[in-house]
Amino acid sequence: MRLARSPLSAFNAMSEAEALGLIAPCVALPAWTKSVVDARPYDSLDDLLTHAERLSRPWGRHDLRLALSTHPRIGEKPQGSSQEAALSRGEQAAVNSQNDALTLALAQGNARYEARFGRVFLIRASGRTGEEILAELHRRLNNSPEHEEAEALEQLRQITLLRLEGALAR
Repeated sequence: MRLARSPLSAFNAMSEAEALGLIAPCVALPAWTKSVVDARPYDSLDDLLTHAERLSRPWGRHDLRLALSTHPRIGEKPQGSSQEAALSRGEQAAVNSQNDALTLALAQGNARYEARFGRVFLIRASGRTGEEILAELHRRLNNSPEHEEAEALEQLRQITLLRLEGALAR
């Protein structure tokens, strides 16, 4: 009888290429992904997540720009068949609805946000309703550019860590 390996022990035993392929869809930051993989083996999922979060603390404007280069607008259907597009579709389920008023309000808010901050609006959509996301979009439009960059980076961390945890729970 073969004992099933935990997802974490499987991750620890993967080749570098396999491990990179597993967690690359978590965030479009190859240096971060490589650092997470290079620190294997991990004793527990908590250890991995703590280390991954610590590695995300130095992220700045350049990292945000790079990560957002593949991120869809909130409320728009993510295009493509990549693993990241599939993750985004699932995470944005609350705003990918038939509610035309919400879709229009998000599109208008996205346009205002992009005009003000020069990048797409980033929010951890998982666990939030479309109305909550729209309210956060409106609130964050009042942020200073510096404060908004800090909020966007925190949202990027949350999204990345949720995706990482999900990738290792399969």
